[in-house]
Amino acid sequence: MKSLYVIILCFMGMSLFGQDIKVDKLTIQGNKKLKSSFLEKISAIKPGVKLDSVVLETDIKRIIRLPSVSYAYYQVVYSQDDTANVVYNIEENFTLIPQVNAYTTNKDEFAYRVGLYEFNLLGQNIAFGGFYQKDIYSSYAINFRAPYLFSNRFGLAVNHQNLVTLEPVYFDEETADYRYQNNAIEALGLYEIDLRHRVELGFSFFTENYDYQSGVTNTDVPQSLEADKHMIKGIFEYNNLDYYYQYVSGNRSLLNVQYVGSNISSLPDFFIAWNDFFYFKRVGEKGNWANRLRLGLSSNDDSPFAPFSVDNNVNIRGVGNTIDRGTASVVLNTEYRYTVIEKDWFVLQGNAFVDSGTWRNPGGDLSDLINADNIKVYTGLGIRLIHKRIFNAIFRIDYGVGLTKDATKGFVFGIGQYF
Repeated sequence: MKSLYVIILCFMGMSLFGQDIKVDKLTIQGNKKLKSSFLEKISAIKPGVKLDSVVLETDIKRIIRLPSVSYAYYQVVYSQDDTANVVYNIEENFTLIPQVNAYTTNKDEFAYRVGLYEFNLLGQNIAFGGFYQKDIYSSYAINFRAPYLFSNRFGLAVNHQNLVTLEPVYFDEETADYRYQNNAIEALGLYEIDLRHRVELGFSFFTENYDYQSGVTNTDVPQSLEADKHMIKGIFEYNNLDYYYQYVSGNRSLLNVQYVGSNISSLPDFFIAWNDFFYFKRVGEKGNWANRLRLGLSSNDDSPFAPFSVDNNVNIRGVGNTIDRGTASVVLNTEYRYTVIEKDWFVLQGNAFVDSGTWRNPGGDLSDLINADNIKVYTGLGIRLIHKRIFNAIFRIDYGVGLTKDATKGFVFGIGQYF
């Protein structure tokens, strides 16, 4: 106890006289698979630097955001020679994670996606994995993402996908079904400006195939189409979220801008951009209010292959599998999550949600966004089964019911929160 008093008095004295305390040693403990050398690389606190509580908090926030970490905190042990030892305590996540998504509607549609991802490859916070999807046709993808591959700021992402789906195409107030295939390779450079801001910039080359399957036809719409395309892509993120296990608070903005060119003159180059705004708020001890607003805009070509879709597994729970398309969109998802049961590692969470959205028709006006025929509103209930020691181990089940014209209803299953 006497030594504790001495340490406190020394610290108070040094603070009063404005003396700088230097970090003598950084110790990382509690981690098993996650390499200490990696955590030291991304940490701003290092031996010899000035001890700063703001920098300590920033380091801990950055570490908690890693997929391999469920929680982290720091301790400072002061000595009498104007130095201090800093200890980062790590609670690791299990990071070899299966991916399962499935959804259905009252139209007897059923699709699923299964995959496997490692989010802490080689103990370096590298994500690598892939998935297989069955949505009438078979698809697959392989993804590699290493945000700190080259330094504590620079990284790289490489993705390959071969997605094949049955896509509805809308023209003359009628519908046709096309087999759509997208075979792509993408490379992105990743740069972290600071804790709250990051950018991604890259390109991709892909081939698109459309093959008519059934439904109405139109002489102006080809029944078979193949195009080689290229895309320049940029992402800017502002992230001011704080995490405490299953609870999230704060706000986040994610802007995605793409420019797409084609080798076919009949397919004009176009741009597409959307911004997701997120807002989360803790409500009491067990509640969490979550919101996502997506604003999207693209070139307004009068094409049946418009880029924004109304889809059960993406934006409106219960609406069905790609029931409409547009060249602009406004989507608002809001839900209240409540922790019903919480044990050492397990959480049962219930939620009530409202999903709503509207779209501009291809070649139409922005006034389409307030056209009642284009507005979809769905509400429903869901549950979440959460493992607190496994990254993104959130099994969700939602059931959505439509409140607007020609509404459907259906279940949506998946891994991870809906947003």
